[in-house]
Amino acid sequence: MTTQTELLVIGAGPAGCSAAIYAVRAGVKTVIAGGSAPGGQLLQTNEIENYAGFVNPVGGFELMDAMHKQCKRLGVEFATDEVEKIEGEHPPFTVTCAGGKVYTAQSVIVATGAKARWLGLPEEGSLRGKGVSACATCDGFFMRGKTVCVVGGGNTAFEDALFLSQFCPKVYLVHRREGFRADQVTVEQARKNPKIEFVLNAVPEKILGTDTVEGLVVKNVHTAETKTLAVSGVFVAIGAVPQTDFLKNSLVALTDDGLVVADERTHTTVEGIFAAGDCADRHYRQAIIAAGSGAKAGIEAAAFINKHR
Repeated sequence: MTTQTELLVIGAGPAGCSAAIYAVRAGVKTVIAGGSAPGGQLLQTNEIENYAGFVNPVGGFELMDAMHKQCKRLGVEFATDEVEKIEGEHPPFTVTCAGGKVYTAQSVIVATGAKARWLGLPEEGSLRGKGVSACATCDGFFMRGKTVCVVGGGNTAFEDALFLSQFCPKVYLVHRREGFRADQVTVEQARKNPKIEFVLNAVPEKILGTDTVEGLVVKNVHTAETKTLAVSGVFVAIGAVPQTDFLKNSLVALTDDGLVVADERTHTTVEGIFAAGDCADRHYRQAIIAAGSGAKAGIEAAAFINKHR
């Protein structure tokens, strides 16, 4: 079965919803293919305190539910289809979904987000949101006055450690070797910070705690000796995985690590296909920034469609 629409938005998180809101208000027939669990990573976030407009912390589910209802009120159609591939170098684009459903669209916005790369420890799931986090900017405030650790050796890990040191008395930075992928300037900033202690040649073995994080057991990669870091927070900063596998055989260019290549106006390498949010964002990965880029994509897609009508 083939469904025709003017704009297909792939992803129902902050970027996808904002894009759809701007497009449908510009008179564009818009469908969001949000997958089986529309809302993205925010659905797993208990409290969001840094999204403008909320006096008190808002739950991720509550925020996404409000966005979805706003979209529907404005006339956006929702579908639970999982997109498998996009075909075409110019409109109309053919979008094939799992189960065989096909969309044709004059424009497509990719807003599929990215998933945090986790350590793979069994305790991560039960303690996520209770001291385990992949976003220091989001959750660091709740660790004020507590000892925490950051796991990773890239720029994000060092930036997280420096950020957390502003309100945590002690920040351990755990990395599996002595060399780092982070910029040397950032590394030196961390080395000079008296609140940051390096735990090198070490890998996390176990997160301690039942209701909240109480510690992290790390193992030396050379001696196999273990020690426990008495921390109340474990921030995982080992990268994110863009949800862009369905684009690998398309004409839309991706970076080596899977991010969609898009310019500041959200244009990809294929005219008529746009990208917004964490699937095209290497640096910020914040809900409010994803929403802003989604708004840009919605404006650009609507202008593209109206120009070619």
